[in-house]
Amino acid sequence: IDDETFEEHLRHVGPHCVREIGMYDSAENPAYPRHPGELKKREELNRLFDGYDCGVAYLDSAIGEIIGALKEAGVYDDTALIITSDHGEDLGELGLYAEHALADECTTRVPMIVKWPGVRPRTIAGLHYQIDLLPTLAELLNVTPAARWDGVSYAPALLRGEDCGRDYLVLSQMAHVCQRSVRMGDWLYMRTYHGGLHLFEGEMLFNLKDDPHEKYNIVEDFPEIAGMCARILLEWHQEMMEAVPDGIDPMETVLREGGPLHSRGHVLNYARRLRETGRADGAEEMLRRYPPEKNM
Repeated sequence: IDDETFEEHLRHVGPHCVREIGMYDSAENPAYPRHPGELKKREELNRLFDGYDCGVAYLDSAIGEIIGALKEAGVYDDTALIITSDHGEDLGELGLYAEHALADECTTRVPMIVKWPGVRPRTIAGLHYQIDLLPTLAELLNVTPAARWDGVSYAPALLRGEDCGRDYLVLSQMAHVCQRSVRMGDWLYMRTYHGGLHLFEGEMLFNLKDDPHEKYNIVEDFPEIAGMCARILLEWHQEMMEAVPDGIDPMETVLREGGPLHSRGHVLNYARRLRETGRADGAEEMLRRYPPEKNM
């Protein structure tokens, strides 16, 4: 559409679909000096990476102080220490920087360090959910896990190095985008139901061994892998719906509400920004995928 048609569209639906307040853009906020705005040069990208590394180094130092205090108190050997986090971070993957908005490897792979009294250090390579931690602790503490827990203990891996990882994981994201993915072997299979105003492909497949930064969607090259993962996702969904009392998928609720909260009412603002920054094709595709009247 040309500029005149676009502005006419903006006038007709604008009052209902445009919110100036709360729109996320690339402006830099001085309150967060280590979180830069738009990255246009390599040195600006390096600044982002350095800022992230600085945060990791700060946390590492703080953990070191805790360990030092435990050793000084003479209780370190008898203390259980668990280090983990709620999410990872995309640093360029799929065009997202310093964001944890996807059901992808970088967002959902979290650190998990378990130091347990009397257990020697070892690396576990299996796939596990965070919900597996609770039954794991129950087994380590010789406590009977509750029947309602969904997790599966990986204490045998910690204690004896046994492989008790899951065959696959199903990853889900409903806050920033609506996506579900299957993580299996070297593969990451992703389906996007609402891109949160991003222009992701609806079906994506990545080989994380060869492509750890998720640069090349090879779904058309490996239809048998994509089909297997799609079937896993379908069977998982059926199992989950049978397990919940009302049989309602939370993602369906988000989709009925118009998608992730930040994307509602901002479609025209984002489209205008794309047009003003020389990305008119992207604006066209955004308006096609996210009609303003349906994303209020």
